[in-house]
Amino acid sequence: MNYIGKEMKIFAGNSHPQLAQKIAENLRHKVGNALVTTFSDGEISVNINETVRGRDVFIIQSTCNPVNENLMELLIMIDALKRASAGRIITVIPYYGYARQDRKAKARDPITAKLVADLLTAAGASRVLTMDLHAAQIQGYFNIPVDHLLGVPILAKYYKKLALEDLVVVSPDLGSVTRARNFANHLDAPIAIIDKRRPKANVSEVMNIIGDIEGKNVILIDDMIDTAGTITNAANALKERGAKEVYACCTHPVLSGPAIERIQNSQIKELLVLDTINLEEDKKIDKIKVESVAPILADAIEKIFSNGSVSELF
Repeated sequence: MNYIGKEMKIFAGNSHPQLAQKIAENLRHKVGNALVTTFSDGEISVNINETVRGRDVFIIQSTCNPVNENLMELLIMIDALKRASAGRIITVIPYYGYARQDRKAKARDPITAKLVADLLTAAGASRVLTMDLHAAQIQGYFNIPVDHLLGVPILAKYYKKLALEDLVVVSPDLGSVTRARNFANHLDAPIAIIDKRRPKANVSEVMNIIGDIEGKNVILIDDMIDTAGTITNAANALKERGAKEVYACCTHPVLSGPAIERIQNSQIKELLVLDTINLEEDKKIDKIKVESVAPILADAIEKIFSNGSVSELF
């Protein structure tokens, strides 16, 4: 693919090579020749084995588990490309790790979302392309352009095909109401809200359900599912209060710790996730369905490369 004499290069770290390959195929391109390995002491070694001078370079890397290793891979790849005189270095981060610590919730808290933004900028990134940040204001932590895509249209398209009757979209907490409303607008459905209290990190307790869900098919939506405590507690509470069938969906399937066991044993009929994070073999259960973000990320890459409007994809 060429625009006005320029050339695009696509490289990938080790976090999600399958997604990088899908994106490259959508662009009728190929993933560049780069070797990302480690020395015997664990230090990351990067070798870019083709010229990038003056090119627009896209690095596809989710900062998912192992978070620190994948983040360092990304930073070192940016540094290698900057020192090789790449034109623009665009980091494509389908899942932006460390985003949950986006403010000081209590005294002496770090703000890791800002720290990672500073690291990416200092390393030499020219632009960031990401999807469903944990909090939209994280875009403002950067002093470089950020293109923030949303997973809601992809998720909504799947459920439109299912054509569920008596549908209600449920927000699992007060912080996700805007996302739930946007999702519900795509499906022309009403919303309900779960009011919960979180006594400590990764532990949630359902308190009240605001809205009519009795006898309805409900869809729980969140940006990410980590240990799955919130989403499974919510599903069980909805079922206890008379919901017909409980579906759930999210953009980022972090699925750490007891998540798979909890989902398997919960009242969730089906969990729809996007492939911003590579789903390992031991996490592939019948209840989990996967849709790909490769087409929309490829469209965004093409528009960035050709200096087109990415806002059309929002």
